[in-house]
Amino acid sequence: MTGGEGWVLLVFAALFAAALAGGAWLHRKKLERLRSFAAGIGWTYQADAQHLVGRWRGKPFHVGHSRRASHLLAGELDGKQAAAFEYRYTTGHGKNRSTTTYMVCMVALPTALPDLEITNEGLGAKIAKAFGGMDIQFESEEFNRRWRVEAAVLKTAHDIVHPRFMEYMVAGPPDPLRFEGTDVWTWHHGPIRTDVLHARLTRLVQVVEMVPRHVWQDYGHDPVGGRA
Repeated sequence: MTGGEGWVLLVFAALFAAALAGGAWLHRKKLERLRSFAAGIGWTYQADAQHLVGRWRGKPFHVGHSRRASHLLAGELDGKQAAAFEYRYTTGHGKNRSTTTYMVCMVALPTALPDLEITNEGLGAKIAKAFGGMDIQFESEEFNRRWRVEAAVLKTAHDIVHPRFMEYMVAGPPDPLRFEGTDVWTWHHGPIRTDVLHARLTRLVQVVEMVPRHVWQDYGHDPVGGRA
């Protein structure tokens, strides 16, 4: 090895070490920022939330491998248990390896409901429908154009997606929704962000409050009197 080659290797080694140190510093700052944010609003914070992996079946949790859940913020919002966390998975291998990160915001339901997923009518939804994917139609053409709805129980889907709910969804952002078991959530590309947390969770709370009383009663809960 010549002297010039040795210097090149030393430079690359120094740059690599600096990158590692910089990454570790950014990670520590993120932990400090999220811990401080949680404490400021009376919530809890967990840097490692791996216990959440495998808990749900639907999007975005059923894709890829090397799945990781982290940066869990949890607490109460408007009388409901709420949470947000960062979720990451990998697809492909080697040169085709790609990692995707989502921010998931979630609100707990008073009882388990059948699966109901409402996603924006993008290119992926159009392709899925072209190959026979489910898309329940409702009386609002504007809602049908904007949203794709899949559901385990058709009647429950029509009960939840009532006219006022459709108006709310059409007027709002293109945030997806999924009801599964005792949770409802929305998910967005990118790492966890505290600046959008309240707006996204408040939207979920409003969605839960628009579920008609008879739907809860159908599944064993009366929001007025407790258990049905």
